Amino acid sequence: MAKAPASRRRTASTAPTRSRLVTAGIGLVGVALGLGGWLIARQQRETRAGDVGTGEHVPVDLALDKPHPGPNDRAPEAFRPDPTAPVPAGERDALRPATGPAPSLVQDRGAMRSQTGSSNA
Repeated sequence: MAKAPASRRRTASTAPTRSRLVTAGIGLVGVALGLGGWLIARQQRETRAGDVGTGEHVPVDLALDKPHPGPNDRAPEAFRPDPTAPVPAGERDALRPATGPAPSLVQDRGAMRSQTGSSNA
């Protein structure tokens, strides 16, 4: 009768070594991904800092090297609102005054929830 071929079994000495190698490999991949993400973010931040013509207005009256504006100084024309401009119908609701009670984080004193709390037991 022929002898069965020896099967490859995991021995006690190779199991921890393989586990450590897998853990170290996963850790190295994680570190590499984190470092790569950080480098990409840094490069994008540096290229964004040099962007010119983003469509943003530079508030010249708030520059650090300028003196604080006084009561007789006016904002540049681009920053002044037009009080005579018509209000679009879609924005009229946002300009309506608030008529309800003021929002609050606590209940009114007469509400049942404020009277039946755990401290009032």
